[in-house]
Amino acid sequence: MIYLNNGATSWPKPQCVSNALKKSLDELPCSAHRSGFDEEENYNCKDLLAKLLKVDNPNNIVYGNNATFGLNLAIQGFEFNNGDKVLTTAAEHNSVLRPLHYLQKKKVIEYEIIDVNEEGRIDPKLWEEKIKEIKPRMVVFTHASNVTGAVNDAQKLANIAKKYNCVVLLDASQSLGLIDVFPQKWDIDMVAFTGHKYLLGPQGTGGLYVSSKIKLNPILQGGTGIYSDEDTMPEEMPLRLEAGTPNDTSFKGLEEALRWAFENPINKNKIDYLVNKIKKELKKMNVNVIDVRGETTPVISFTMANYSVNEVGEILQMSFDIICRSGLHCAPLIHKCLRTSPSGTVRISLSRFTTEEEVDYFINSIKDIIDG
Repeated sequence: MIYLNNGATSWPKPQCVSNALKKSLDELPCSAHRSGFDEEENYNCKDLLAKLLKVDNPNNIVYGNNATFGLNLAIQGFEFNNGDKVLTTAAEHNSVLRPLHYLQKKKVIEYEIIDVNEEGRIDPKLWEEKIKEIKPRMVVFTHASNVTGAVNDAQKLANIAKKYNCVVLLDASQSLGLIDVFPQKWDIDMVAFTGHKYLLGPQGTGGLYVSSKIKLNPILQGGTGIYSDEDTMPEEMPLRLEAGTPNDTSFKGLEEALRWAFENPINKNKIDYLVNKIKKELKKMNVNVIDVRGETTPVISFTMANYSVNEVGEILQMSFDIICRSGLHCAPLIHKCLRTSPSGTVRISLSRFTTEEEVDYFINSIKDIIDG
């Protein structure tokens, strides 16, 4: 089996991740701030995340079960004033679009969307023009498109927004673990992330980095293990935003994934070589590849004449044992910009473990489909 769906969730994981999960399940269970818990243990993973993000305070990292939680916490936990505007882009995942739509429906905010270019990238000039026009309280944008792999210049876009006193929320679901994400250095207020993609951790891990300048309201209320006699959530971070029993087992897996990644730096040149090889060979076969210039993640989207995207995905899986993804990829608006609406694209996404032999097999499989 050839796995080319790492943009959805990474596979395989380093063996140490599986070992950590089993070890955690076999040991006496205990959670943060509960009896028998070693407080230092809880912060090992957060310390590593803080190191990766180059932020000073691990307490500014809030655990959640995925980036969707982080984005909802950032958007729904922010204290908007009625009539505040939010600016976002057509490249966004439904984890951004749906919370914004929900708040607009409740008449808490109004939000506007700017188109992206034919690569799925945000144009900084249009970005600034729209910010000047609507004066948003918050801007939300993806660091890297989950459809095309186009990487946005997060620092530049954030700096533009900060000129107009906007709160900046970055979706790093498709970038953290692949490329630099430095919110403190770039003056980004909040970064939503997931652990199960390019960080190589288990599913059920993710969260939100929140700058000390931002105070969010909790979107979940519940037990924290301490301050149990109080009616409200504690003021201190991250307890203020972390209610209930945490997913300690999965975060132990993420901790080991992070340790492994620090010890085994990603070979970006190798990945770029494989991505470029696939694009070059697909173009030779007149496959419609969404070509992205400049910095990209290992995501490639394409369509094929005479086949629907779902047919291509099904043939690749059933006839060639290749796992990829077909459709809109939970980012419906970008396809209007790419002219791939309403069906979407076939998407393959490589990882650091993808081999050239697997890439060659995929290329030959597409050739076989075309040849019939």
